[in-house]
Amino acid sequence: MSRAEASRAGAVPEERSGRRWRLSLFGSEVATVFRRWRTLVLLGVLAAVPVLIGVAVRIQTHDGGQTARGGDGQGPAFLSQVTNNGLFLVFAALAATLPFFLPMAVGVVAGDSVAGEANSGTLRYLLVAPAGRSRLLLAKFTATMVFCLAATLVVAVSALLVGMLLFPLGEVTLISGTTVSFGEGLLRGLLIAGLVALSLVGIAALGLFVSTLTGSGVAAMATTVGVVITVQILDQFPQLHAIQPYLFPHYWLSFADLLRDPVYPDQIWRNLGLQGLYAAVFGSAAWARFTVKDVLS
Repeated sequence: MSRAEASRAGAVPEERSGRRWRLSLFGSEVATVFRRWRTLVLLGVLAAVPVLIGVAVRIQTHDGGQTARGGDGQGPAFLSQVTNNGLFLVFAALAATLPFFLPMAVGVVAGDSVAGEANSGTLRYLLVAPAGRSRLLLAKFTATMVFCLAATLVVAVSALLVGMLLFPLGEVTLISGTTVSFGEGLLRGLLIAGLVALSLVGIAALGLFVSTLTGSGVAAMATTVGVVITVQILDQFPQLHAIQPYLFPHYWLSFADLLRDPVYPDQIWRNLGLQGLYAAVFGSAAWARFTVKDVLS
């Protein structure tokens, strides 16, 4: 065998080994996120929110299934229809957790991703391995996005189970007045859960960037959550209507358009485009900062 052939033969196992190592890096980051007690507490709180909403609606129901006082359409979105169809508890729970609970949970996980490692002194040991800073940062962002999806599904599944236990199920009357089968309603609920998870991409990138600026996990988490709350407050002032379409939470509730027939996707696409823009801007800023960050001091 020639030297070139031997070199190529040796390169194949090395390439496979490198691919396995990269996959193990991503898997290790995901496992690290879900092993932390803080993550489990956050998921537990998210799972409890639909239970509280369902029990509250049930208590306010006059006769075990008929629409309660909020059923005349005066109550919060989706809540007035929960007593008629338990599937609407999924939509109500996602709408209730998206403004605060879900962003707070993602902000905590994203803010702690790099700063927490730096604070505990494990970041320097991670960089000793042949991962490279860019690949490690990408692994941490991927792990945060996995958490976004897991958190959203926890809310949706919890709400579905509570809705099945406390309220009747059946055909779904969309907010546009069209009636669809329960299966199609369930499919729309799954699509909504995915859209809600993608709506948190901007926060994940923002939290990752903040996490690269400090060595304190607590400071990074508090800053990220504080920014999220501040931006949502700014999104409520009519005087700031010129900048509000550029704030990441502005189109969060656009998922309601998936409950129309036909679906009007304009707001949905704007939401996804805005989240992609935030991911690109803050992801690039996080990479630029992390590649020059001093992790030895």
